[in-house]
Amino acid sequence: MEKELIEQNKEDFLAILTSKVKREGIDKFVEWLASTDFFTAPASTRYHLSEEGGLCQHSLNVYERLEKLMLTEYGEGGYNPESVAICGLLHDVCKTQYYKVEYRNAKEDGVWVQKPYYTVDDSLPYGHGEKSVYIINGYMRLTREEAMAINWHMGGLDARVQGGSIDFNKAYQKYPLALLTHLADMQATFLDESDFNE
Repeated sequence: MEKELIEQNKEDFLAILTSKVKREGIDKFVEWLASTDFFTAPASTRYHLSEEGGLCQHSLNVYERLEKLMLTEYGEGGYNPESVAICGLLHDVCKTQYYKVEYRNAKEDGVWVQKPYYTVDDSLPYGHGEKSVYIINGYMRLTREEAMAINWHMGGLDARVQGGSIDFNKAYQKYPLALLTHLADMQATFLDESDFNE
């Protein structure tokens, strides 16, 4: 991803977050976020947006998708824009300080060269969605619906579900924002982030 786009995405992300979220602690959260690799980290090691700046781009994509889904379901003024910004933009904050670059040998034009690639180096192995909730709640209080939406945004791909938990079904029934956040995440990943399909 071009440096200009990474910087523009950072500006867009912060503009949306600080204009929509007005609760106590947002200023400290933004300070913390700016001290991390959030704006330059990839969204994944080899799947969607596995490139510098991919995490911020993915978060913006999910926010846009979630806003459209909420508008379709509830109409103008029928939903909380602050919750949409929090869930869309921050659902994957668990991926800060999560990836590192390593190198492997690869042959290019008959010559061996060192090629960079992303690996996981999780300094806080707390899970995925639940880790995002934990991090955010350290700075500002989430509503129960926001916490459920962020916690269960992976749906059936969540490791807890693969282990047999069906709690996400209950969360989706009780908290529509949780279901819509999951759908927005899937739409962004599979429809908007074309490198996932390569």
